[in-house]
Amino acid sequence: MHLDLSELSQLAPIFRELFKGYHVSRRDPELYAQLSNFQDQYRTLFKALGFELVCDTRGFYYFVPDMAAAAVNKTAQRLALFTFILVEHLADQGRDPIAVLDGGSLGRDELPSLLEKYRDLFIQAEVQTVDELEEKIMRRMTQLGFAGEENGVYRFLPPMHRFLDVCLSVQQDRDLAASVHSVLPLPAPVLIDEEAEARLLETDDPLDLSEFEEESEEEALARAIAEEQESDA
Repeated sequence: MHLDLSELSQLAPIFRELFKGYHVSRRDPELYAQLSNFQDQYRTLFKALGFELVCDTRGFYYFVPDMAAAAVNKTAQRLALFTFILVEHLADQGRDPIAVLDGGSLGRDELPSLLEKYRDLFIQAEVQTVDELEEKIMRRMTQLGFAGEENGVYRFLPPMHRFLDVCLSVQQDRDLAASVHSVLPLPAPVLIDEEAEARLLETDDPLDLSEFEEESEEEALARAIAEEQESDA
């Protein structure tokens, strides 16, 4: 495919955001519209760089390294565990977890009680205070495009489905196990070991970009464009 780079007017900011693990959704109208209008062109260019551009039908884009599967890092573990905790917490309150995590919201004032209720699980994620919960989990969720924060309210965005899908899948497995072995206690969600991590998220995850730390985003982008232009020559 011949690439007309003049059409890709948002190339630099799109690459910068995707490269650092951000999820571009309709919350980012200019970047999202550009990706939607020139999806094939962006996918071709980024593939030359070694990334797979993924478009989720629920309305968001993200990068997956087109290389050997990357290990799920601590941030991804924390966000996955938080999703499990939140689903159970909301269900206990009689609130629909899917409705909340699919465009709903959570107030900052709810975090202290949530931390106290699931303290044992949060300790596994090295989160012991409300400040650590906000710093290590809530702020990372907003930085990576899973949620937005305004006036003390966190509103969840479509990319949350990446973790919600995993959570619901595991919950279905637990429900099935409970129906077959009702006398056996079901374990609470915990941080998983390395072997289990690969099974939890089978695709490469953009949250761990350690493989690419030696090359800056500007250098990587320049190399990709140069390679594409050489192939068209």
